[in-house]
Amino acid sequence: MTESEFLKQAEATLDQIEASLEDLADTSELDVECTRSGNVLEIEFIDNGTKIIVNSQAPMQELWVAAKSGGFHFKAAGTQWVNTRDGAELFAALSEMVSQQGGVDVVLQDAH
Repeated sequence: MTESEFLKQAEATLDQIEASLEDLADTSELDVECTRSGNVLEIEFIDNGTKIIVNSQAPMQELWVAAKSGGFHFKAAGTQWVNTRDGAELFAALSEMVSQQGGVDVVLQDAH
């Protein structure tokens, strides 16, 4: 994958995560605020002040996630992002992290 292809896919993924979380904040008990600065998406949980950070790392062609449960690296595999350690899919893993930190069971959907 070229760097421009990676950046396009990473940008679309960050947009999808942000849109999904904003929809959940409007339609569920989840109280989050998303802030975007370039290739960094910051997800703040209003009730407890914790955060999840998702950012793209172009040199490695990975998306990195930092959450209370740890740090994770996801590499593109077709239209999905998979954890470089355990093969978990990004949206499934983020659903667990957001549910844990937000105290509300949520499922984030990949639009692809």
